[in-house]
Amino acid sequence: MTGFYLGIFVTAVLISLVLTRYVRDIARARGWVSIPVSDRHVHSRALPRLGGVAIFFAFLSGLVIASVLGWFDPGIGGQFSFQTLMSLLLPGTMVFVLGLYDDIYGATAYIKFAVQALAACVLFAFGLQVFDLPILFHGQHHLFPWFVSLPLTIIWVLAITNAFNLIDGLDGLAAGSAFFSTLVVFVVSLLSHQPVVTLLTLLLAGTVLGFLRFNFNPATIFLGDSGSLFIGFMLSALALMGSQKSPTLVAVAIPVVSFGLPILETALSVLRRLISGRPIFTADREHIHHKLLDLGFSHRKVVVLLYAVSAGFALLSLFLLWPSGSTLGLILAVLGTGIWFGVQHLGYLEFGELRRVAQRTMETRLIFINNVAIRRAKEEMKASVSYEQLCRILVAAFHNNDFDGFDLHSNFSPDEHPRLEGLRFFRMGDGSSCLRWQKPGTHFVPDETVAWNLTLDLVSGNNQRCGWMKIYRIYTVRDLQLDINLLTSGFPRALADALDRHLSPSLNAVAQKGRALGAHFG
Repeated sequence: MTGFYLGIFVTAVLISLVLTRYVRDIARARGWVSIPVSDRHVHSRALPRLGGVAIFFAFLSGLVIASVLGWFDPGIGGQFSFQTLMSLLLPGTMVFVLGLYDDIYGATAYIKFAVQALAACVLFAFGLQVFDLPILFHGQHHLFPWFVSLPLTIIWVLAITNAFNLIDGLDGLAAGSAFFSTLVVFVVSLLSHQPVVTLLTLLLAGTVLGFLRFNFNPATIFLGDSGSLFIGFMLSALALMGSQKSPTLVAVAIPVVSFGLPILETALSVLRRLISGRPIFTADREHIHHKLLDLGFSHRKVVVLLYAVSAGFALLSLFLLWPSGSTLGLILAVLGTGIWFGVQHLGYLEFGELRRVAQRTMETRLIFINNVAIRRAKEEMKASVSYEQLCRILVAAFHNNDFDGFDLHSNFSPDEHPRLEGLRFFRMGDGSSCLRWQKPGTHFVPDETVAWNLTLDLVSGNNQRCGWMKIYRIYTVRDLQLDINLLTSGFPRALADALDRHLSPSLNAVAQKGRALGAHFG
């Protein structure tokens, strides 16, 4: 049996080598090449992208040879039925033709999903489906009705098929990642005594390995959608086929973990686009491999690094062959920690914003306190009875928040100014005044210290321009724990009305005349 498997694997590699070279040369001679026209393309010269043709026919040829030879092996021939072959070849051919059409003419995302969903329905009709998920029911088997099983099967096929298509952005990346995943399915099927699945995974692995000879950097031919979609679909189908006779955890968890890199890429892409409000199906240059290239890694180093990541996922998935509570917890912890630190170093803007929002959520109490202080100051300024009281209200409002100082330029000059900590008074040459406050312990010079500022024009309710207020904050990594809208909405009007009420020359003249009349008649 071992010799038979080894022979089939070597045969698949050789057929793939020959067919890939032949397809590459034919495509070059006839001008069937992909010209780099988008900034998402990392190749600089025109190359054939019909590698999927070589992959498909190499797999088909190996399958014909294996099926013929399998009849002479009692362990395989009895299970290698026509129905078994059709359950994979019929939907697999549908997906391959879809990818080939997309490579030549281009297909919309909706057409791709529709054909892939139809292929998943064919799998379902042949009995390759998601029967149950005991991991959700505390280890107990709970067979799904068909109207639950069918959508789950379609989602699984769509997710894995498009995941491998999504990472096909660098020479050899998708094919190499698929090779590691295929090896995991092979090991699981071998230990689960499923000779047909073992044989099919060996065929797929040999086909991919032979193709990699021409696809590794610098590549001379690309997978194309015909190749990436076909490989992804076959892996999703083989995982379903292998799950039928495997233990629960093996059937559910191992495929998910072993396909870790493409699944992670897909999840990140969907989350990024949802967070940033972009269409999910839009193309961009922010995939994992693009981010690594932007960090300065060479093309080949990025591929090798992601090969190591794929191999790490594959190795961790194999530990689940001997499941236990501690093993599962350790693997989940390693995966979660690795993914977390990896994503952090890639520098995605969307996740940075998500982290900032989460941090602000945890600091809601401080934001609430600062917001209330500004609201309180606004109401107190409306009821203030003197310029000194107004100054005390302003100092109290800004003393405990994240601003470092303010300048209050008033068109009116008060006769006296209060003596408060951090408060200084300047009389300008044009008769106006400037009241400057700096938070105790903070030292900066306006217009010289690196700081940002917010300028508020002070216009009273009777359209009297009373001056302006400039609020300063020294640059820091700490976010401003305050709703800035509170300072730009009602706050300037309340401050302008208070200044107009306490310092307006017309009002002061009336007040002085009243005091004089009172003294005369007194």
